[in-house]
Formats: sequence, C-alpha cells, structure tokens
Amino acid sequence: MRRLLAKLARLGARVDERTPAHRDRAVDGLRALALLAVPTGHWLVGGFTLDGGGLHNASPLATFGALAPASWVLQMLGIFFLVGGYSSVLSYRRRKGSVREWTAGRLRRLGRPVLGYPAFWARRLPAVQTGGGLRGPTLHTAATLVVQPLWFVGVYAVITALTPYCVRASERLGARAAVPLIGAVAVVDLLRYGPFADAMPSWLSLLNLLPGWMFAYQLGVSWADRRIGRRGAWLLLAGGTALFAVLLLAFHYPMSMVGVPGEARTNSHPPSLLVLALAAAQSGAAILLRDRLARLLRRPALWAPVVIVNLSAMTILCWHQTAMLAAAVPGSYFGEIPGLTAAPDTGGWVLARLAWMPLFAGLLAAVARFARPLESPWDRTGTARRAAAAVLAAGFGYFALAA
Repeated sequence: MRRLLAKLARLGARVDERTPAHRDRAVDGLRALALLAVPTGHWLVGGFTLDGGGLHNASPLATFGALAPASWVLQMLGIFFLVGGYSSVLSYRRRKGSVREWTAGRLRRLGRPVLGYPAFWARRLPAVQTGGGLRGPTLHTAATLVVQPLWFVGVYAVITALTPYCVRASERLGARAAVPLIGAVAVVDLLRYGPFADAMPSWLSLLNLLPGWMFAYQLGVSWADRRIGRRGAWLLLAGGTALFAVLLLAFHYPMSMVGVPGEARTNSHPPSLLVLALAAAQSGAAILLRDRLARLLRRPALWAPVVIVNLSAMTILCWHQTAMLAAAVPGSYFGEIPGLTAAPDTGGWVLARLAWMPLFAGLLAAVARFARPLESPWDRTGTARRAAAAVLAAGFGYFALAA
C-alpha cells in the first residue's frame, strides 16, 4: 500500500511540474467535475428490468420521486457548457490561422472519438450478437444506451461552430448576450405548456435545443471576456435560484432534471426553462468559487486526477454506458441481481446500485485504456477509412434509434 501511495505521489508531482504556469486549473477542475457527474448520474438512474425477452431500460425515479433533488446536483451540463465557452474563447483569441481553420480543428477534435465509438460497435455488433447469444430486447437496449451520449456531442459541436458569433455578441452586450437565449426558451415553454399547448405541434420543443444549451456557453464566453465579475456571478446565483424555485412551486415543472419513464413532461430533452435556471445558478456559483478552487488544485494530489479526467473527456462521455453494460449484460444470464438486473423499485436496489458503482468505474477505466487512441489525431488514417467509419457510425445510429 505504501508503494502504491508513493507511486501516486510521484505521478502527481510529475503532472504538477509539467503543467504550464498559465494553465487555468479552476476551469479544468470544473470541467472534470461536470464530466464525472455524467456517468455518476447515468449509473445511478439507469436501471434495468429483466424478463424472458431480455433487458429493458428502467429508472428508480419512476418509483422514488423523492430522489429527484439528486438530479439537481448531478445535472452539471450547464457547468460543462460554461467552461466550454470560456476555453473556446481563449483558444479562439490565440488562433494562428483563419476562423474557418480554427473551427475545423475544434470540430475534428470532437468528431474523431464520436465517429470511432459507434463505428467500433457497428463492426463488433454481429460478433457480439452471435457469440454472446444476445436476445433482441437486450441488444436494442444496449444499442440505445450506446448512442445516448452522442446527442450531447452533436449539440456541443454546433455551438462550438457558432463561437465567433458568441464572441461578437459578448463584445457588444456582455453578459446580456445570454438574455435572448433564455427568453427564447421561455417563449417555447409557454407555447408547449401554456393554455394553447394542445394546439401546438409536437416538434415545437426542439426549438429549445440550441438556445437551451447555448445559454451557459454564452455565459462562459462573457466570463472569459471579463464581462462577468463577482457582482454578475451573485446575480446569476440569486436569480437562477429564485427562478428555479418559482418554476417548481408556481408553474409545477417536473422535479427531476432527467426524464422519468411514464412522465408526460421532461426537463432536459430538449431543455426547459428549469434547466437554464439551474445552469444560471451553477454558473454563478462556479465563477464565485473559481479562486478558491484554483488554490485547492495547486496540490499535486488533487491536480493529477483532474488532468487525467480532462485528457479522457470524450472517452468518459462516450463509453461510460458501455462500462455499465459490460456488467449488466453478462449479469442478465444469472437472473435478477439486485442493483444490476433487478427492477429498480425497492430501497435495497438503491443501496445495491451504489455498491456496483466502483465496478462500473473500474470497467470504464479499463475501457478508457483501449479507447484513448480515438482521442488522438488520425494522422495515419486515410480518407477511405474515415469515410468507412462515418458510414458504420451512421448505420449503428440508425439501428439504435429505429429499435
């Protein structure tokens, strides 16, 4: 044990020494926190039921509504978009080429792991189905969970491409550039939930997709431009908290920040005004805690894990559901296992799922060692292979969505 601790201490010291002095440790720490909240949240609310046909998705939130406040803490995509906007502006200001070259480079960085991930599954799917003897429902459940994280990457890529426009808006309006975005979401929510909701088309909610997630990104752009200080952060924290409370208590928005099976309304897909209220409060708190977090992360033992998580960002986002499936699918052959394949409808399931979490994390770490090269440049990959990866990815996505 001493040797392991000593080895970890040496690793932390090396990482700390190699970190440039100008590196914003607080922003990296916030990104790492938001990244880790994604698998933690999905693993806690992503249960299964097992019947004669195989595994089916289920959620403990359908039974335990009192757990909904936990989703307020674990829904940290607002923080992710906040630091995404902040980091993108710094990179944009330092660019050496044209705006088009900068945008293409950022999108390639996002696209490599996203294409490689479903392309891998598309190639392995026939072997997995044949060798593992997977039943139809299990296969469809697994495919759906595999592609579930990709919506986020697609939205983030579109918003990243709009960074130059966000920068111009911030230069002209400062933090007020985010106001039209929250206003647009409020109007759509009024139309889809207000007195004329029955007359509104079902696709109307999709109009919230871009402004809903762009809101925190625009705040991050203004933060990087020093257009949001401590006073603005306090306004975001207080205003976001107040709006959150009003929406829950007066307008009866769903308590959970994630979708609950059987519920007619959902907050996150696409985002409702409640998501933006939470993002505003979280953004204000993050800006206020920045200096304190930066001081905390000067400790090598805390900084090293942050660096590792940030270097594996896309791997964590894309592969964390695969890690859970790596335990649940084999477990389904042994029947109903509490916290794994048994229905998430008892208090014991919640405790059992917490006990499974270290295994999921270990499996994700093992998967990350294999998947890490997908985040590196595809310098040795020709055009034909890239096209093949795109076709395989599209095919797997269609299979999962059609299921």
